[in-house]
Amino acid sequence: MTTTVFVLHPVAPFRLDLVAWALRRRPTNALDRWDGRSYRRAMATADEVVEAEVGQTGPAENPDLLVRLTGPQAALGSAKDQIGEILSRSLGLGMDLNAFYSLAEQDSLLRSLVTRFRGLHPPRFQSWIEALGNAVSCQQLSLNVGISLLNRLTDRYGKASQNGLRAFPTAEDLARAQSAELRELGFSTRKATVLITLARRLADGDLDLDSLAGADDATVLAELCALDGIGRWSAEYLLLRGFGRLHIFPGDDVGARDKLRRWLSLPEPLDYRGVNHITERWAPYAGLVYFHLLLDSLATSGWVAATPAAETDDG
Repeated sequence: MTTTVFVLHPVAPFRLDLVAWALRRRPTNALDRWDGRSYRRAMATADEVVEAEVGQTGPAENPDLLVRLTGPQAALGSAKDQIGEILSRSLGLGMDLNAFYSLAEQDSLLRSLVTRFRGLHPPRFQSWIEALGNAVSCQQLSLNVGISLLNRLTDRYGKASQNGLRAFPTAEDLARAQSAELRELGFSTRKATVLITLARRLADGDLDLDSLAGADDATVLAELCALDGIGRWSAEYLLLRGFGRLHIFPGDDVGARDKLRRWLSLPEPLDYRGVNHITERWAPYAGLVYFHLLLDSLATSGWVAATPAAETDDG
């Protein structure tokens, strides 16, 4: 194995710890790892699995990210640029938050929330199969159970690095799976069939979600909801965490609804229309509010520090 090091430059302000937790969602997440200092993850390239370790140097207002890639020398040489691009997208490094912060200044409640998590950039899943895998796995289940299913899926089908760290399965990996195998991992027959079918369509090139990148929301939602096993919640979840459309607050997300209701001290539960009505005031950044409410709940559980992270002197 060999190691190569390079630097990525996020748009300030940026806090890696907050973004890592927005990806992790639960401390049991075995794919996106955070040790209090570095974000680690195995990433599948065309040839091998490479381990990426990302650490922040400098404070939130003047951040750099030191990236260490470890793997076979041949794989590192060909994958460095590709992995840099994937990390930049998945960690939201290019997002300029100034307009969102200006909006928050006009709303005292939002300002308080945003100030606690200043530097949170919006994350995205690294691949379409990972986005679909998360959407399908977490449908109608608690997040704890969904993360557990994803861990088992990764452990069973993800390729391992030379250190044994597993990457999320590729579409080709899951296309070869059988429904009975996924049922052994805890997936329902329905979810197993849906996930394998989607993986096979991605692997065959029959499903091209990249082609929808420039389409309007209504078109993308219609195309996604036409997929077997993908309903409105999954489609909006994919719009936010897959396509990176930050004006989307998944209105059918029961957990997010409850977070929103508690944050606003509303006496009654919210429905889909109620969520959309409330979040209109934060357009076009309702999705950023979604991520900040997620971090707020993680901070309440003691997993995330809402105060500024200590400056580090290396990665």
